[in-house]
Amino acid sequence: MKKARVAYGGAIHYAIECGAHMKLEDGRVVRQDEVTWLTPIIPRTSFALGLNYADHATELAFDAPSEPLIFLKGPNTFVGHNGYTCRPSDVSYMHYECELAVVIGKKAKNIKKVDAYQYVKGYSIANDYAIRDYLENYYRPNLRVKNRDACTPLGPWLVDAMEIKDPMNLQIYTYVNDKLVQKGSTKDMIFDIPSLIEYLSSFMTLNENDVILTGTPKGSVDTKVGDVVVTEIEGIGRLTNTIIADEVFIKR
Repeated sequence: MKKARVAYGGAIHYAIECGAHMKLEDGRVVRQDEVTWLTPIIPRTSFALGLNYADHATELAFDAPSEPLIFLKGPNTFVGHNGYTCRPSDVSYMHYECELAVVIGKKAKNIKKVDAYQYVKGYSIANDYAIRDYLENYYRPNLRVKNRDACTPLGPWLVDAMEIKDPMNLQIYTYVNDKLVQKGSTKDMIFDIPSLIEYLSSFMTLNENDVILTGTPKGSVDTKVGDVVVTEIEGIGRLTNTIIADEVFIKR
């Protein structure tokens, strides 16, 4: 089942996919273009992986990490499907990062890899934009790169874990203005989902609606104001986002 969280008729609703429409929790069926899409869950602690695909690390002239390179993201960073992300006027290189988002389903600590999938609620798509101009030192990606307002579209759907037979073998695509610019597969992650859950839960408690953004494969291309970016993951959906300028973003 594909689930969403949307604003419609002056209220926030949970909804499920119903063909080209969606069914709100109160039973009404509405067109998908009639709603304002929100993130499918309200993220709690959000973890993001840096350099979790060897080809992407090589693309950026970094060595692949020997243990997970993880940083935290604030709730301000997320925006829903069909949302807007700002490209600051002083930057020269801002690119998308299509990532499989893993949503934790229940509280747990010290999870073993063999049991890890029992703690996954479902999967979504994230586009974790990066501004290379703002990288400063070894502690990458730093706050200014990855914690800007609305820099990470998430959605449109949360797909139940049981419906994704093999999350470690999903095709990943990114399109800019309808042109295919990135293609990869989750099978190429350096640290797979069970390993990440085991690693994180070994030193901290994971809770329902914690989110793990699992990294992106190679294919980074600079994006400009006005670009429409679509990130797609097999079996989960297509997440659309538009890049806007500073002055437009501030007025919204």
